[in-house]
Amino acid sequence: MVHFEKKANYDFDDLISILRILRAPDGCPWDRVQTHLSNRRNFLEEAYEAAEAFDRDDPDMMCEELGDVLMQVLFNVHMEEDAGRFTFSDVTDHICRKLIFRHPHIFGNEHAETGEEVLINWDQLKREEKGQKTTADAMDSVARSLPALWRADKLQGKAAKAGFEFADVHGALDKLEEEVAELRTAVLDQTNFEEELGDVLFAAVKVGRFCDVDPEQALHKTCEKFLNRFRKVEQTVNAQGTAMDKLSLSELTALWDAAKYESDD
Repeated sequence: MVHFEKKANYDFDDLISILRILRAPDGCPWDRVQTHLSNRRNFLEEAYEAAEAFDRDDPDMMCEELGDVLMQVLFNVHMEEDAGRFTFSDVTDHICRKLIFRHPHIFGNEHAETGEEVLINWDQLKREEKGQKTTADAMDSVARSLPALWRADKLQGKAAKAGFEFADVHGALDKLEEEVAELRTAVLDQTNFEEELGDVLFAAVKVGRFCDVDPEQALHKTCEKFLNRFRKVEQTVNAQGTAMDKLSLSELTALWDAAKYESDD
């Protein structure tokens, strides 16, 4: 049993202390052996759970999940403190300097009247800060760990700022149709499935950019729509006292269409 004062309410310093106790030589056997890579999935899962709390606009869930994200940040910082590579103060110093540098309209003599101007200045300052001399350098800095649809969107956005862009959405739609045709050919030829499917998805993201649609959010909504309709089909089949795999595709399609029309009403 370690010496730790239990309280009715805990603060930020208590969280730091608890995590240090867990990582101590006589602390938790699991926490002591974690690395950035072993903890990587936990970090991402907590971030996504916080995002779900935002989507639900659930303050209780936000409070819990943001706490989990904060814990993950501190947990990884403590790993580096233990390794002697940097400290929590180094992290806070770095982010404070970045925020000051990238907000010259607040902390300097620059001017930005709109959010759009702020973002333009932010991108320019980021490239200066990172030593990115070309658009390709800026594109290469987009995290490869991002969900692929978001990464595609960010890459396309940087290319568009450099003038590499269709004149309008019709050009993007034509490109999407071209890529779908190439995917059909790949299926028939039994080659290049992955490459051609990737090209279709990349082209679809481009169409979404012209329509001001977040591709990740669009696909998420489609997943939810698919789930809800599938549930209705399954409930209908179960009410009939049979199993889905006993029905023909045409029968299942008819039930799917019925569920679709019911959702649209």
